[in-house]
Amino acid sequence: MSEGREQDQPEEREGAVRPSTAAARRERRASSRPAARKDGSSAESKKSVVKSDESDEDAKKGRPTKTREGQEKRPSLIGRGFRYIREVVGELRKVIWPTRKQLVTYTGVVLVFVVFMVALVWALDLGFGAAVFELFG
Repeated sequence: MSEGREQDQPEEREGAVRPSTAAARRERRASSRPAARKDGSSAESKKSVVKSDESDEDAKKGRPTKTREGQEKRPSLIGRGFRYIREVVGELRKVIWPTRKQLVTYTGVVLVFVVFMVALVWALDLGFGAAVFELFG
């Protein structure tokens, strides 16, 4: 199996030594490919096109923000309230509700935890109270 890999990629085997650290591998990968830009054009083609200062600044900003002229006005308070209720009901339909057995198990776990925490706080309170009484008392 390793023989097949050597035959498929002979230039890597005969070429430079493999980088030993992650930083060296990242550096090797970065140097082997051209820098990509968000808009899909490479840095090389961006440098070759000469633009004026004004158009270069527009290219950095992107397209302008849409205006609200063509949009409807906001619905009334009552309309927004009904929409909120519809969205809440829609989200509640997506919830995976626990079965009765799971609910009993979760409730038991919570109650045991609460009893444990109450006992811990009670013991600490009793201990600190005794220590303060001995110190000042």
